[in-house]
Order: sequence, then C-alpha cells, then structure tokens
Amino acid sequence: MDKSLYETEIKNIKDQIKKIYLEDEIPWVVGYSGGKDSTAVTQLVWESLEELEPEKRHKAVYIISTDTLVENPVVSLWVRNSLKSLEKEAVKKKLPIYPNLLTPKIENTFWVNLIGRGYPAPRRKFRWCTERLKIKPADEFVNSVVKQNGQAILVLGTRKAESTVRASRIKVKESKSVREHLTPSDNLPNSYIYSPIVEWSNDDVWVYLMQEENPWGNNNKDLLTMYQGATSDGECPLVVDTSTPSCGNSRFGCWVCTLVQKDKSMSAMVQNDSEKEWMAPLLQLRNELDQPDRELRDFRRMSGNVQLFAPKEDYEGPENVPGPYTQDSRAMWLKKLLTIQTNLRNSDNTPEEVKDIELISAAELEEIRRIWVTEKHEIEDLLPLIYEEVVGDRYPGKPIDENQPFSREDLSLLKEICKGNDLHFEMVRGLLETERKQQNKNRRSNLFNDIEKIFKRTFYEDAEDAFSRAKDIQKFSLIMEKQKKGEIDLIETSEEIKKNIN
Repeated sequence: MDKSLYETEIKNIKDQIKKIYLEDEIPWVVGYSGGKDSTAVTQLVWESLEELEPEKRHKAVYIISTDTLVENPVVSLWVRNSLKSLEKEAVKKKLPIYPNLLTPKIENTFWVNLIGRGYPAPRRKFRWCTERLKIKPADEFVNSVVKQNGQAILVLGTRKAESTVRASRIKVKESKSVREHLTPSDNLPNSYIYSPIVEWSNDDVWVYLMQEENPWGNNNKDLLTMYQGATSDGECPLVVDTSTPSCGNSRFGCWVCTLVQKDKSMSAMVQNDSEKEWMAPLLQLRNELDQPDRELRDFRRMSGNVQLFAPKEDYEGPENVPGPYTQDSRAMWLKKLLTIQTNLRNSDNTPEEVKDIELISAAELEEIRRIWVTEKHEIEDLLPLIYEEVVGDRYPGKPIDENQPFSREDLSLLKEICKGNDLHFEMVRGLLETERKQQNKNRRSNLFNDIEKIFKRTFYEDAEDAFSRAKDIQKFSLIMEKQKKGEIDLIETSEEIKKNIN
C-alpha cells in the first residue's frame, strides 16, 4: 500500500473511532486475545483516545481477555504480561482504559469437568467446553457493564477476510445496524458490536502492526515471531456466543483442544523452536485425550441410565452410548496431568518464565476432590493419595470430612467382600455414605430419593445384564408404540411382549 494511502486509511479509522466514542455515554468493552487482530484494534483505540483532549475521554474502555486456564502457555504468558503493561501505561498516561483478565468459575473449568465430573474430552457432537470456558466469563462481564450503565458497546477485531463464513455472518449483522457501524448483539441484551477493522485483510493488519510502535510497550515483532512457527494463520477471538468460530483451527487456542484432528500450532512450536520443546508433554497428553475412549468410560450415562443406539438393520457397531469417564480413568488423567506439571517444574529445560507453571490449580483440585467424595460417593478420597504419590509432597488441602467413619482399609475390605464386583461395591458404598449423611438430620427429606437413585445406578449384575434390561425396555417401547398407532391390538401386544421380552 502506498504510504500516503496507508496514512489516510489509519487516519480515517481513528477519526471513526473518535466519532463513535464521543457520540454517547455508553462504555466500551474491547475484546483482547493477544493475537494480531485484537492487538490492532486495541492499539487503534488506544491511539485514538490518546489523540483526544483529556476532558473528552469521558467514558470507560474495558479491555477484556478470557483465559480458559488451559490456554497455550506461551500465549497465556504473553497475554498476562500484555495486560499488566496495558494497565501500567494507561495509568501513567491517564487514559480511561481498564484491563481485565477473565477466567471461568471453578465449577466450569476444563479439569473440574473432565477429571471431576468425568465429562469425556470434547467432541464436535459434545462441545461442552466453549460455553463454560469462554462464553460465560465474557458474557457475565458484559452483562455487569450493561447492568451498571444500561448499555455496552463491544469493540471486536472481527474481519470479513477471515473466512467466507465470517464475511457472510458480518453481512447479515450489518443489515441489522441500529446506528452507523454498530450492530446489535445476538445474545447480549442492550449490547452493540463495533468492528473497526472489519474490511482489513491479513496484510493490512500486519502492515499496521509493523509500522506503528505499540503504545503500551509490547514489541509487535515478538507477536509476529509467535505467528511465524505455525502452518495456519489465525487467532482465538473473544467468544461471546456459539456463532463465533471455535479456536480449534487457530494458533491461539486451548492446548487440550480435541475439536480438531491435530493441534498444528503447538506441534509447529515444538518442532520449529528449540525453546518451545518443553511443551512436548502437553502435546502428548492432548493427543492421548483425542484417542478413542470407549474403554475408559462407564457403560451408564451420567444419570445412571443405559442408553442404547436406535435399532438399525445390519448394524454391527457398539450397542450403547458410553457415559462419563470411570473412577479409574479419572484418576489416570489426574496422575498424568500432575506428573507433567511436576516434571516441568523440576526440569532444567523449562524456561524460567514458566518454571512455576500451573496446569491445574489448588482450587480445581479441591473442587475435583469434593465432587468425587460428595457427589460420586467415592469416599476412599483418592485425590490426596494421588497428589502425594506424584508430587512427593503432602497434600495441602484440609480433611474433606473429619466425621468419615470408614478408613481406606475398611473400604478395601468391603470391596473384597463384594468379590470384585464393582457395581455391588458401588451400591453398598453409596448406601452407607447416604445413610451416614442423613443420620444427624432431624428431617430426612431426600433419603428415599437418594437411596432409589443409588439402586437404579447399581442394581445390575454387570454391563451385559444392564444392556439386556435396556434392550427389553427398548423392545417394550417399540411394541407399545405399535399398539398406540393401531398397528396391533391388545392381544397381539401381549403376544409380542411375551415373545420379545425376557
């Protein structure tokens, strides 16, 4: 681009930003992921505000970045350091710019759901991660701004050139504009979207970043270096709804992402940069999470029911839909994760800036422990044992229940009495724990319901017995459906039931 044309383009965008900023009292929320597009937008907004007279900087500009707690560690460190620089320099220059690092609530984090509750690694048909890790934290922040101020304007780095799908979506939103350059948010009430660089190409973004010095002290050439090691050129945008593309195909996504066949970006970082080789164990764990996992999962769904696939002619695949990870599988994933974390902290090859890397936090460990013991009735309380075995230090958490009458030796003996039948052991363990929790209550309001749930989960002899019963229920439902449609009468219905159901 000709230098004069470039200068005119930048001036026009800054003039547009200043005009929209000055038009009202609605605060801005700028999405910042640390990637090229969001950096360009944040930098343009910063420079535009800096050009205004101090008395005209009349409303807040919140910079928000969502850390899923499983971000690529290199990018996560870059973003965190960037936000610190943003905050320091904004105070120094008296700009109404306020950086915020958002994280999911403990009950929504990746490891609490996968290791704690047993959710299988995300798949395209079960993408449980995006809403919990990204959408909710961002939406809650925007909604809090709306609650305080009545409205909010989201300033995003979305561009038509990112993809034809993105261009189509932007075109649809533009047709709903309520004001020049502002479109209503689809899922955030009283919020509007402003995309200053919507017409820019990739080259436009890089030319701007390489030509203009970063105003809060970052080096944009370092950002370019982060991009150079990857085969694809993309970043993880601020995600505020399910229509926003996932980060699976991008450079700046979660290191545990199993929504794509291969994490090309982390693979490239590990292969192309000797300083990034320390991330190889993370890449290996991600690939293990992406493997077929039927053998690692319970034959029952989370509710305890057995769900069969709809009967199809000549179908020879698995007959049931598997449920959450089993207790042994969850313990295995925790061991693997803690092992990687411990090894990285103790390795001489780990860079100093990530020497205290936290792949899973103490708060997440405590929540996982609570779910295992309280919700799943796994009163063996295995998490402290796993931690001490892998880390080599005493588990720092407090006793989860000082009134627990059963020691691990007691439970080991109980399992032996059940002759290795895991379902029977699970039943007796659950009933004992349910009764213990209720014994000191004046009113045992949910006792029978809780007991019934345990029986429904565990009364089978084994998985084959569970499948047999589920097939009978499925056959019965099909027969009754025929009778309801008038295809068979009551006598034929009775005969069908006798013939088909054990």
